Amino acid sequence: MKNLFRKTAQWTSKATGSPFGFIVAVLLVVVWALTGPIFQFSNTWQLVINTGTTILTFLMVFLIQNTQNRDAHAIHLKLDEIIRSIDPARNDFIDIEDSADEKLDRLTKEFNDLRSTIQEDLHEVGE
Repeated sequence: MKNLFRKTAQWTSKATGSPFGFIVAVLLVVVWALTGPIFQFSNTWQLVINTGTTILTFLMVFLIQNTQNRDAHAIHLKLDEIIRSIDPARNDFIDIEDSADEKLDRLTKEFNDLRSTIQEDLHEVGE
């Protein structure tokens, strides 16, 4: 079931994110707008587009979230491999996205302090 959802989500994401997907969406809106006079711009006519777009938006949120989660996971794995392969790099950064907020805050402070030190050194050299 997971594999079917993954393949469906990827295919849908590619299709809807393509120029062809955009053209289809624009054509649907144009056809809907052109049918306005036929249906005398009734409440039902308006309800069709409102309901359709609401349902599509609701479903697309889940598909987009799935593809973003997969992409982020793949990027994290690639970064973990780069960190692992470089000797001077600290391996405690591998899987850091799963760390407690306190650890992330501590590392953020460490890098902010390092950035400040580097900027001070550059400023002194520039004088």
